[in-house]
Amino acid sequence: MASQYCINLLVSKTNGFVITSNAQRSRCRLIGSSTHKTTTKLICRFKSSLPHSLRANIAMPTKRGSSFPIVDHRQSMVIPFEVDVTDRIDILKKRTRELLMTTSNPTTTLNLIETMQRLGIGYSFEDEIEKILENLVEGPVEEDLYTTALRFRLRRQQGLFTNPDVFTRFMDPNGRFIESLSEDVEGLLSLYEASYLGAIGEDVLSQAKEFTTTHLKQKSVSQLSPKLHQKIQHGLELPKHMRMARLEAKRYIEKYGNETDHIPMLLELAKLDYNQVQSLHQTELAEITRWWTHLGLTSKLTFGRDRPLECFLWTVGILPDPKYSFCRIELAKTISMVLVIDDIFDTYGPYDDLVLFTKAIQRWDLDETEQLPEYMKICYMALYNTTNEIGYEVLKRHGLSILPFLRKTWIDMIEAFMVEAEWVKSGTTPSLKDYIENGIKTAGTYMALVHIFFLIGEGVTVENMNSLLDPYPGFFFTAGSILRLWDDLGTSKEEQDRGDVASSIQLFMKENNITCEEEGRNQILQLIENSWKELNLELVVTNKLFPHSIINVAHNMSRTAQVVYQHDDDSYFSSVDNHVRNLFFDPIDI
Repeated sequence: MASQYCINLLVSKTNGFVITSNAQRSRCRLIGSSTHKTTTKLICRFKSSLPHSLRANIAMPTKRGSSFPIVDHRQSMVIPFEVDVTDRIDILKKRTRELLMTTSNPTTTLNLIETMQRLGIGYSFEDEIEKILENLVEGPVEEDLYTTALRFRLRRQQGLFTNPDVFTRFMDPNGRFIESLSEDVEGLLSLYEASYLGAIGEDVLSQAKEFTTTHLKQKSVSQLSPKLHQKIQHGLELPKHMRMARLEAKRYIEKYGNETDHIPMLLELAKLDYNQVQSLHQTELAEITRWWTHLGLTSKLTFGRDRPLECFLWTVGILPDPKYSFCRIELAKTISMVLVIDDIFDTYGPYDDLVLFTKAIQRWDLDETEQLPEYMKICYMALYNTTNEIGYEVLKRHGLSILPFLRKTWIDMIEAFMVEAEWVKSGTTPSLKDYIENGIKTAGTYMALVHIFFLIGEGVTVENMNSLLDPYPGFFFTAGSILRLWDDLGTSKEEQDRGDVASSIQLFMKENNITCEEEGRNQILQLIENSWKELNLELVVTNKLFPHSIINVAHNMSRTAQVVYQHDDDSYFSSVDNHVRNLFFDPIDI
């Protein structure tokens, strides 16, 4: 039996709960796993506004050691809460709101908004930020490049219409950016960040990206202060528009205090808030673990992946706002189910069994389980019950009857798994187009986004419900393409070693007569860049059919895919381990 993520839970008023884990080598769809051999360490938490009966003492995998020991909760010590931070957070929020609403200088206001968002506290001031950005439509003619670009980026990422023509006054009569702008490094970097919100057909922003990238890369260390050089390097590595919110908050909080012009009040609020939200995430993990343990799926299907921690990582990337706690918990359940079904199709199920399973899912009738082998009956029942439970919860909370929508996404995904099985059985090499279209489904994109749309329950109308399936919304497809392509870039070698269907890299190389894999990977990166421009179209369109909340979710899914799969010498698996540890088990020192 493969090693499993084992999360042992104990909850009581005196002892709290302990989560222990070890890792399993496996394939990923929406998520992946770690091959690291692990030991454990203990992290203490602090008092927050969460239920006092849940006191978390967490055991988290580290890279030390060469085996998979598990910490026994009976040998663990629970460190008591020391500080009640709720009142202090409320005071700091009040003062921050006053500062935000009384700042009159546009540049100062925009800088304050960006700082708050990067620190991860912007969600507490959503209404104020929305109102301010709605009023900051356009600056004076003499406004500098830095402020113009920052205004553009903040408004557009908020879903407010912003015309890229605001940058034409920084261009010469030939339609090129004025070369002297290269001396304004802060302005250049601000324009660079804004260019990544460009959409298809916005040539001004495409030129801006090329112009700024070229000049920023030419800046030598001797020309810049260490602080500015570091900002440029980090921006070139990963633009702000593509960063995962909670990871960016952790990174920026740790850096912000070293800035000479930092606001101590914001820093204190960010630290307290980050740790409080981390405590919320630990409580959510406890709930997910209870459900997964009670489901008992992997105890019966020993070949299946058992990784709620990594499932939860994706949900936090996709839904970082604390108010979406219920949504994260339910989404983690669906991703956990995807992994087990993926393992049935990829590694365990004989072809004839897969045919029976697909037909049973298509009919979505419990009577169909009678013809299934025992291991498939268990999986079928778990999926059937979980889907019904989620449908019931949405009906209770939002008054929406959504089971036909949820059922359709699972049927589509299972049919796509079957298509892959047919390809493998017949030795068929699909076209790149067919591979991506099918791979978006098997990656769980449509399933996840449709579930999230209803779990959030914001802006749901008869019109957009009728436009949700057959076909799925275009931005669902685009986000899924980015996920699928990043998955291939991050895991293609492992999947090739397993004998899976050729990835997008190999298919692109074959169709375009490319022999160098590095060139093939670069071309896939270009496809991802084009997909981002398509996804950004949803930020440009007025009279949107779907609410900004689900559009933002699609962007967050793409961000999470890039952050998780874009790694250097580390494998995908170690990348996931590092993010899990960083987000859920390493608090910020107060």
